[in-house]
Amino acid sequence: MAETAQPQVDTEDVTGTETAPPWMTLLHNCECHTFEDVVKQLQKAIACSEAEGWEIAWQVHNTGKAVVKVGPEAECVRVGNILASIGLVVTVVQS
Repeated sequence: MAETAQPQVDTEDVTGTETAPPWMTLLHNCECHTFEDVVKQLQKAIACSEAEGWEIAWQVHNTGKAVVKVGPEAECVRVGNILASIGLVVTVVQS
């Protein structure tokens, strides 16, 4: 009985489970809020500690912006809306 050759299939190419790239919420420096205001809003938006909020606030102050959330679009938009609710400058982009 003759054997038939089976094609080699790369399973990564046929899974059909490709996902969209994650999204990012960026907080921009605006010089119009106190550090305390920014830290409090970060705690509300991303459930970070006060110390983590201060680190992010200083990064924004020193570099002009910081990534505060990476994840699904809806979650990044939610975080952005919380930050923007007090007038912080935020963008949500696909990474």
